[in-house]
Amino acid sequence: MAANSSNSIVEYFGGGDGYRCGYCKNEKGNFSHGMWSHAMTVQDYQDLIDRGWRRSGKYVYKPTLNKTCCPQYTIRCDPVKFQPSKSHKKILKKMIKFISKGELPKGPGEPGEPMDSVCEESGARQPSIKMPKSAITDIQKEALECPAITIVKRNEADTTPTGSELPRKDPGSVLDRRTTPAPKPGIGSDPNRPPCRKAKDLRKERRHQKEQLKHSIVGVFATLITSSPPSTPTNQPKALEDFLTETFADSSSHCLEVRLVRSNPPCPQFKASFDASYQVYKLYQMAIHKDPPDKPSESQFRRFLCDSPLEAKYSADGPEMGYGSFHQQYWLDGQIVAVGVIDILPTCVSSVYLYYHPDFASLSLGSYSALREIAFTRKLHKQSPKLSHYYLGFYIHSCPKMRYKGQYRPSDLLCPETYVWVPIEQCLPHLESSRYARFNQNLDEGDAQVLKDVGRILVLHRRTVMPYTVYSRKRKGSSDETEVQEFASLVGQNCAERILLYRA
Repeated sequence: MAANSSNSIVEYFGGGDGYRCGYCKNEKGNFSHGMWSHAMTVQDYQDLIDRGWRRSGKYVYKPTLNKTCCPQYTIRCDPVKFQPSKSHKKILKKMIKFISKGELPKGPGEPGEPMDSVCEESGARQPSIKMPKSAITDIQKEALECPAITIVKRNEADTTPTGSELPRKDPGSVLDRRTTPAPKPGIGSDPNRPPCRKAKDLRKERRHQKEQLKHSIVGVFATLITSSPPSTPTNQPKALEDFLTETFADSSSHCLEVRLVRSNPPCPQFKASFDASYQVYKLYQMAIHKDPPDKPSESQFRRFLCDSPLEAKYSADGPEMGYGSFHQQYWLDGQIVAVGVIDILPTCVSSVYLYYHPDFASLSLGSYSALREIAFTRKLHKQSPKLSHYYLGFYIHSCPKMRYKGQYRPSDLLCPETYVWVPIEQCLPHLESSRYARFNQNLDEGDAQVLKDVGRILVLHRRTVMPYTVYSRKRKGSSDETEVQEFASLVGQNCAERILLYRA
């Protein structure tokens, strides 16, 4: 049987020794398994990322979580239920202000991550609480209603008593007493004023008045509820799309346009904008990642962010642009300022990378693009209901600057042993106590796609597709069954029976 275009073809490289970690800078702390993908169907890649795999160009890798220094857990967000947080709204409003008024925020640039880290609101200072002028304490009320009680007010900034306020010490008492002048002779009490009443009686009367007012208000509300038709609530939170589609006046300082172009196979729009996109990538790598000018070469850019093993696919029940690999370009006044690299798969939009022009780092383009991609996934979900999640890549709890991806709620982490999704709120306590954790707490559950029959693994040998049992009889030399079993256990039985494992 010959291989055809509908088959994924990979060349497995195994695990190998540890290499340098890009997060904690451990020289030999990062461990993973990898394979080179010559071709990959979107369904096979969807199944692979649901088992903890990710791609970088055509290289597909799976971190060894129980061995690597900074375990990387696959994270996904539910875009349909997503509501922007307070910090997300600040980023959206910052962009709106920039487009409408042309004011570029001042401040340091973002950290060099695909999406920038946003400080939690809890880290901000607590606002000072001031009592409104209309607020009057009980003792002040009593003083107003009863002239026999007086209140002494002093400038809070002046802590030194002066004049008649100087206290006189009584050696036999621990309290200071104030000197008061002797009362002057008068004409007696004013018969027109109400008699002085005790504070206790005044409090009882006010309490009684409050109870009467409460009962009258309840009665009015009960009448309104029974007599008025139900109304829709008007204080609904502002949706994400409302921020992104906010209209601007013709006099707005800038114009922002987001274009989706297919990168593999490259469409004409991608080819026409390739050089401009590459120049932004080069500036980003040099400014954010401190690469020397010769490192972010054009060939590296193509290999890392343009080449993809995913084959374009179109389906009647899928999104109108089809499945595969794309670049989402952000054009500001006719110039590319940021590019989000994404994969559109059968059940998700997967974020691959984000690079932007360093001059616009203060706009938090990392987080802004993530919010854009969430809204984009919601739009695709309406076209194809099964496309219902947004994958943010890896969540790395042991690296504080990489915890920002957990801010996009609701979100789930992938259990590294059973490959089921678990809400992040249930995972975080385990990660606080251990870098590596099994999230599925049902110990009776295991990997549903565990390898059952190594003989059914498909092998591509000398341009011919055959089961591993046939290939093993033809193979000369030492057995490679251990390596083949390792490959199949990592991709799962179903993928092992579809993906063609290349054998020389």
